[in-house]
Amino acid sequence: MKKPYWQGVFPAITTQLKKDQSLDLEATAAHAEALIASGVTGMIFLGSLGENQALLLEEKRRVIEAMVKAVNGRVPVLSGVAENSTAAACRYVRDLEELGVDGFMLMPAMLYKGDPRETMTHFRTTAKATGLPIMLYNNPISYANDLTPQMFAELSDVKNFTALKESSGDVRRITDLHNTVGARYAIFTGVDNLMLESAILGIDGWVAGSGIAFPAENQYIWELTRAGKWERAREIYRWFTPLLHLDVSTKFVQYIKLAVQECGLGSEWVRAPRLPLAGEERKQVLKIIHEGIAKRPMAPKPK
Repeated sequence: MKKPYWQGVFPAITTQLKKDQSLDLEATAAHAEALIASGVTGMIFLGSLGENQALLLEEKRRVIEAMVKAVNGRVPVLSGVAENSTAAACRYVRDLEELGVDGFMLMPAMLYKGDPRETMTHFRTTAKATGLPIMLYNNPISYANDLTPQMFAELSDVKNFTALKESSGDVRRITDLHNTVGARYAIFTGVDNLMLESAILGIDGWVAGSGIAFPAENQYIWELTRAGKWERAREIYRWFTPLLHLDVSTKFVQYIKLAVQECGLGSEWVRAPRLPLAGEERKQVLKIIHEGIAKRPMAPKPK
């Protein structure tokens, strides 16, 4: 069987900020270092969790330039592409290719719900602007554009489309993708609290969200699925699930950044219009995080 171009855990890392909302590149690099040490096989900066759309273009370029240097070729560095127009997406991928990024996670154009023809044209046109590999991101819940298995099949002639991030929330899509596109793409799940279900149905990778606060445990459960150790994987998953639920909320950025802070891997500061959590909501999320920390299982050290 052909080995996927990308596989394994590709965490979507937060963009660390200071209290005044300016970039904290040093803290972002330190978190990346902890994730690499856990055994991840790739890293995605400036996805939704990385607050892509809240950052200025120059800030995004600074993040990628700094992270390419910090990672230094140890794992592939991908950037999310979440521009509002096809022209802007093409310009963005060209700019970042010059900065040394290894690939992209491409979202539909923001702020407009395109029909299938428009969405696929956006993807095809953006792909022509770079020779780098691209992970296509399907998240109809957040972005109102649903890339169906048939649409992925129609896009299969684009050579640098190498992977899919499936985040429809419908785990049945994993089997539909296998039946429709076979091994054409590496299939990643992007929904944390469907990770184990997706792994059972057959995936190549996981774009992890909540797990960036628990790198060792996140990598451990992934490795258990690779080894087919389903009983132990279920045990870890039951501990992990309340934390994984934090990834599927409108405030997932605030929730996960708070978890990252409580685990000593960064801070909770976010870019407005987001605000740090407050009041009862903050207490409830902290309760989930602290219970998770108190009950965290022993994960073996990475090899």
